[in-house]
Amino acid sequence: MKMASPISFFSSSIFMPTSNTNTNLHFLKAQPHLRLRATAARAQLATLPVLSFEGTQVGSATLNLKSAPPDTARAVVHRGLTTDLTNSRRGTASTLTRAEVRGGGIKPYPQKKTGRARRGSIRTPLRPGGGVIFGPKPKDWSVKINKKEKRLAISTAISSAFESTVVVEDFDDKFDKPKTKAFVEMLKRLGLDPKKKSLFLMTQLSDNVKLSSRNIGTLKMLTPRTLNLFDILDAETLILTKGAVEFLNERYGIIESEEEDEFEDAGEA
Repeated sequence: MKMASPISFFSSSIFMPTSNTNTNLHFLKAQPHLRLRATAARAQLATLPVLSFEGTQVGSATLNLKSAPPDTARAVVHRGLTTDLTNSRRGTASTLTRAEVRGGGIKPYPQKKTGRARRGSIRTPLRPGGGVIFGPKPKDWSVKINKKEKRLAISTAISSAFESTVVVEDFDDKFDKPKTKAFVEMLKRLGLDPKKKSLFLMTQLSDNVKLSSRNIGTLKMLTPRTLNLFDILDAETLILTKGAVEFLNERYGIIESEEEDEFEDAGEA
């Protein structure tokens, strides 16, 4: 059986543990004088080329996002991913127990003189059509995660993919009618392989663009409303429009006041 390919962005250096791992276990001993301090998020700045609809570079865009420290980035992203996958479970699986299965109120045959095993009901879990022992019941699988922690997980995942991120100009008005062939040609002009997984993040998704790309199984067309951590990690290339870059900087970037507070905390330390 063919194994599923691992999530690509987890191989980024931001998720790899540092090589100078301390093997001494003295830190496991009780140290009452030791004061733990929370590590603040850091800024991850990147300058990305902006490509036109024809595939030529027409400028550059700056993406300045919050990013978790390297020693906690993997844990933050993992928690955000597992929370999303757990919350997506519907929890509607349900089976009937012996008491809930219809029928079985009469003894199927006499207790003795038949040579068969003793039976009190045909709905016993040991017979076909009977109840289910310890079967699933409807359950709420939802898990809570802080909004800031979830945003940090998304921004950290995007920051780890800067090397495979491309910014393009808005191309909603370039498609007069739905045509998959025209969309594939655009991907090739942008230097993208239609056979590899790609994620488009756009502020607005027109009907013509949506219909032109839906037959390409390796593409994900997302808007700020549908942006999620799994699709970010599952894609091999991120394609952002200029409007999407502004949205990411505004929602997941570091505000100047936060940067000043971090510098003050560093000075006090």
